Amino acid sequence: MELDLMEKQLKAVADANRLRILACLKKGEVCVCDFTDFLNISQPAVSQHLRKLKEAGIITERKVGTWKHYRIQENQTSLMRNILASINEDSTCGCKINTECVEG
Repeated sequence: MELDLMEKQLKAVADANRLRILACLKKGEVCVCDFTDFLNISQPAVSQHLRKLKEAGIITERKVGTWKHYRIQENQTSLMRNILASINEDSTCGCKINTECVEG
């Protein structure tokens, strides 16, 4: 594995909030609007955590209307597969079906 990628991925997961995001995403795709309540932090802080995980190639996003939905990237390095396997899924997190983040 490329050392630069390994360093970026290890730095990305070396934060409790980012680990909680990954635990949440183990259930599946989640709208960005649901992370602020789940993490109890501001939207800009959530965006910074998501950006770091995305830049490390750990998560991916798709846009739905004005909202972004995030999920764990399917193709992971062996390092990330092992780390993700050791994170327990958080069942208290997930998309809340509401008009704020769901657009047709």
